[in-house]
This record gives sequence, C-alpha cells and structure tokens, in this order.
Amino acid sequence: MSNSPFDDDEDLINKPNHYNQGRIEVSDFILDQKMNFLEGNIIKYVSRYKTKNGIEDLKKARWYLNKLITEVNEKE
Repeated sequence: MSNSPFDDDEDLINKPNHYNQGRIEVSDFILDQKMNFLEGNIIKYVSRYKTKNGIEDLKKARWYLNKLITEVNEKE
C-alpha cells in the first residue's frame, strides 16, 4: 500500500474538498463576480477555514482584507 496523498478519493488538484462545500466551487464564484486578487483571496480563505486550516485561514483572510481596506482608502 502506498502512502501517497493522492491515493484517497479526494482530487487535491482539480477538486479539493475544502473548495467544494456547497453547490458552487469558490473559484467559480470568484470569477463570476469578477473579483480582484485581494477580494478573491478573502473569499477563498473564509470559505475554507472550517475544512482546512482553521484560524490560520481566518487570519490570512484578515490580512488580505486589511490590505484591501488600505487600497480602497488610498483611492478615496
């Protein structure tokens, strides 16, 4: 028996479980909404925190949100 991470039922490249919790993939939602890099990463990290990296992903989302807030403030 191999210890490869690719031997189970999860397709880690094309359809990872942490991006497929609902009826639409997170990447499809981000593209449909024409989000930029910062916005997309916020959505990505918030949507997967329960099934992947927990609080670490929420902190990453906060980092991108703070960066987005700074960017928007500078444009106003």
